Amino acid sequence: MTAIEFVFLTPILFFMIFATVQFALYFFADHVAQAAAQAGARKARATADENPGGWRGEARTVTNAYIRQLGPQLVVSPNVTMLQPEPNTVGVEITARIPTVFPGLDLTVHAQSSGPVERFVEEGG
Repeated sequence: MTAIEFVFLTPILFFMIFATVQFALYFFADHVAQAAAQAGARKARATADENPGGWRGEARTVTNAYIRQLGPQLVVSPNVTMLQPEPNTVGVEITARIPTVFPGLDLTVHAQSSGPVERFVEEGG
């Protein structure tokens, strides 16, 4: 009787273990994407006023560097988009796939961060 119970419960146990690993991969990849988007948005906010044409390249470079540093094998084929929803607002949006434990499962993460452009204003002006 014990052998029969073992045969029936083992696949369920393995599924639960793999599901836990998949959840952890997704959770960590989501955090990596969010951190990279925030870093790119910080760079975009800081440089958009002084470099109106080049902030996109600088922010993309910082975003890609964060992804390479934190999870190059975890955030697969990231699509990094620069945002400018309003005249004085800039941001970064990332969409990427993540590796999966289960065959045929296709999961993606999405992160977005934006904020107002930082400007230096002289005293009295």
